[in-house]
Amino acid sequence: MEPFKRVEGVAAPLPAANIDTDVIMPKQFLKGIDRAGLAQGAFHDLRFDEAGAPRQDFILNQAAWRETRFLVTGPNFGCGSSREHAVWGLSQLGIRALIGTSFAGILFDNCARNGLLAITLPPEEVEALLALVSQPKTNRLTVDLETQTIEGAAGVWGFEIDPSRRHALLNGLDAVGVALARADEIKAFETAHLKRHPWLA
Repeated sequence: MEPFKRVEGVAAPLPAANIDTDVIMPKQFLKGIDRAGLAQGAFHDLRFDEAGAPRQDFILNQAAWRETRFLVTGPNFGCGSSREHAVWGLSQLGIRALIGTSFAGILFDNCARNGLLAITLPPEEVEALLALVSQPKTNRLTVDLETQTIEGAAGVWGFEIDPSRRHALLNGLDAVGVALARADEIKAFETAHLKRHPWLA
């Protein structure tokens, strides 16, 4: 996975509550046996009409937000089914971080496992960010995971994150990578365990 350290870019507002994973990644994009083409599926029914033409009223299709790297979301973003494709599609679309008051638990965990930073902030701070990024002139943010800050035209916001998630994201480690980084410790445990319980060998 790509490490997340300090990322600067456009942020788009998605203030609606309860945007579920069926909206983030519609079911017709779940048929493949790999992760190819999921950028097309991300928010597909919001981004495109029945003929496949871009919907100009959707924020990500508007010129000032076409290179979006961050989404400032409404509460309970990613509720519904547990499809990991939703996070894969967001990442393929270029999204590096989500900022909101709350996220569905499974989506929140899927983000951590796939290198997508999910940041929770108090409602008043999210409201301030939504207002900020709704304007083309102030829609750029810098998210710094090392300092745990979000910088924008109106100031700086700090955020908290679980240390283990922070470590994995900073180093671009998925669950396998986290385990492999401790391979020596794992091997030492196995050796000691088998010495104490030789019948398991």
